[in-house]
Amino acid sequence: MHANTLTLVLGLVTSLVAPTSAFFRMSCPGRLVRERLDPIVNPGAVSGHLHTISGGAGFGPSMTYAQARSAACSSCEIKEDFSNYWTPQLFYHAQNGSFIPVPVVGDGNDQHGGMTVYYLQRGNSGEKLHAFPEGFRMLAGDPFKRNFTGGLDAQAVNFACLGADKPETNGFPNYNCPGGLRAQLFFPACWNGKDLDSADHKSHMSYPAGQNYNNGPCPADFPVHLVSIFFEVLYDTNGFANEWYGNSQPFVLANGDSTGYGFHGDFVNGWNVNVLQKAVDNCLADSGQVSDCHEVTTYTASECQACRLPSVVNEQVDGWMSALPGCNPVTNGPGPAPKTPCAVTPLSPPETNFVDLTVSKSWEYTGCGSDNYYSRTFTGKSESTNDMTVEKCVDFCSSNGYSYAGLEYSRECYCDNTLSAAAAPKPGVMGACLMKCSGDSGEFCGGGSALSIYHKCSPGSCKNAEFGVSGNTTTPASSAAPVSSVVPSSTIKVASSSKAKVASSSPVKSVATPTSLKSATSLSATSKTSTVVPVQAASTTTKAPVCPRNNCINQITNPTVTSLASVFCKTYTRTVNTKTAAIPTFLSNCHNSPVTVSSACSCLMYSPTATPKSRARRHLAAHHHGHALLRES
Repeated sequence: MHANTLTLVLGLVTSLVAPTSAFFRMSCPGRLVRERLDPIVNPGAVSGHLHTISGGAGFGPSMTYAQARSAACSSCEIKEDFSNYWTPQLFYHAQNGSFIPVPVVGDGNDQHGGMTVYYLQRGNSGEKLHAFPEGFRMLAGDPFKRNFTGGLDAQAVNFACLGADKPETNGFPNYNCPGGLRAQLFFPACWNGKDLDSADHKSHMSYPAGQNYNNGPCPADFPVHLVSIFFEVLYDTNGFANEWYGNSQPFVLANGDSTGYGFHGDFVNGWNVNVLQKAVDNCLADSGQVSDCHEVTTYTASECQACRLPSVVNEQVDGWMSALPGCNPVTNGPGPAPKTPCAVTPLSPPETNFVDLTVSKSWEYTGCGSDNYYSRTFTGKSESTNDMTVEKCVDFCSSNGYSYAGLEYSRECYCDNTLSAAAAPKPGVMGACLMKCSGDSGEFCGGGSALSIYHKCSPGSCKNAEFGVSGNTTTPASSAAPVSSVVPSSTIKVASSSKAKVASSSPVKSVATPTSLKSATSLSATSKTSTVVPVQAASTTTKAPVCPRNNCINQITNPTVTSLASVFCKTYTRTVNTKTAAIPTFLSNCHNSPVTVSSACSCLMYSPTATPKSRARRHLAAHHHGHALLRES
């Protein structure tokens, strides 16, 4: 995953005095989700800052070992490991104050993310090393730290600036890294043998006695030596080499840390413990290659990248944003970062990744299947256009007499009457259909070798494939068979739904973002007082529009645009204003699409009709740093 594996391996070997240099290195080619969740620190709730999360699909706001073990897939390559691993997301902080996530090297589109996890046998001669027990969890690092404190825990956080020919540092280096900035975190390996967790999620663990954070005998109070784990994330900071300004480096972690000393990581064990113990005992090669460990089996990179989870926190986490998610002002120490009061953000129904056509066209979403350029899944008629949408593809296939429609690579549409089992969506696997449709950025049209598949169905029996998240008590707003609420032994659930989730019943992601670094201008947001007004149930209501979370919705509900958009939307209809010239420039994120603008206007202007005494009201509720969210109450 990184360009300098040999350097790291040699560095570890020469810096450790253990009698063995055995280790295996597990790649996580994909991320499950990028989200404000942390089932260790904030179980059952939205966490304080944004994480990039890898591992088993049993991950959720709350977690148990059984839940982790029942995952259907993992974004990391070892099949016997359904553990979860997460770190704070790194952002580029632009001169105008806006932020954008920094992708990892090799993932320029920032779609898959990922990390590498090392398992190292770092014991003394003859010492028994142990696998993590069932239910075990821990964290390393301190999100509030803003200077180098000198202890082993501080030494365990460091950064390698690849291509700069400079030594590793414990904070962010103040110079560009041509090969990327590699964040490195070594976890403590000495356990007290009693507690699977502790109040601060660290006190049940210790670094070795002595002067080395990564090797040595365990202290007497922590007598059980576990296998060591080491996180590595290689950020493509070189992509921003021409965008530095001022006298300091421009990167900041999601927890508001511009120093790097607050880098940290979390681990929840989801291993088959017996298999991990065999790997610790028998996988003694010093190559680091998982293929040299015959105790485990592996997924392919594409299988890892297909292992995804829908978002259950309704906020923007990708692209340009005017503030870090949550309440995380940028701080640079030297004292610890203060805890910033923040309004509670509720968990949301899982985000949908399909267009509901069950009523309008009697087609259902089957899921995300696979395709191959040399052996196409669908071999009937096809077309490729720059204005592709789900509706356009389904209409094309339907009009030509086909019962399956598959969308791929944003603009391609394929038809057929059969779907092979080999290419069909896998049970419990959400898939890597991550590309936005070329004709509507609010819709998903497959991915690279990934098909968003729709199927003709009989009216009244159509059911979309919908995905839920374990440990989340929310359910789709409209579902014939709702996703189960918290079920300890369940992982990602496939539920049947008669219509897509109605997103307008919960806050819509808001954002005011520049389209590029070069054109970035100063951003501002109008702060509103959060108001909740209880209302009686209306005797009659209008049908709520379906409001997907897309860039157009994000823009039209941003407080800097809403007042202008409200005036515009009162008179705009796509049937009358079919020309793109009728779309104002302040709705640039709507891609000059009358269909998209009309849908966004419907969401902005929607207010249920009701009897005068039980009238529903619309409010703009303050969210974090002044971003306003549309809320129906």
